[in-house]
Amino acid sequence: MADALFYHLTRSPVEQLLPVLLEKSRAAGWRVVVRGADPARMQWLDERLWLGPEEGFVPHGLAGGPHDALQPVLLTCGRDIPNAAECLISIDGAEVLPGEAAALTRVAVLFDGADADAVARARGQWKALSGAGLAAQYWSEAEGRWRKERG
Repeated sequence: MADALFYHLTRSPVEQLLPVLLEKSRAAGWRVVVRGADPARMQWLDERLWLGPEEGFVPHGLAGGPHDALQPVLLTCGRDIPNAAECLISIDGAEVLPGEAAALTRVAVLFDGADADAVARARGQWKALSGAGLAAQYWSEAEGRWRKERG
């Protein structure tokens, strides 16, 4: 059963934290699916990841291509996980269901702390996932660096 980590973004945008989490996930040997809510936003993140520094390059693909199943990191708005990922990272309020999380090793939910709707969605996700038995952790960057607040 997966651990669920919630990242309350107050200083860093998603595009700054996401490569860090992807690097750590890949170092653990996991395939990752990044689930978003808006195809245009996922296209933008895809471009950002391709333009990152060479030494920090994250091998990835945008869902809908012929090699989705082979991608170590797959960006998608879909519900399926064609690359057999062990880690699912949810951004922009994309839903993670307790049943699918149970089959994963890690779930990360990144949410914008300045957006009341995003905070409310994250609280709902916390209740659903922790209520289903997943070990949940809350991470905050309010003091300038990431710190685990509870779990």
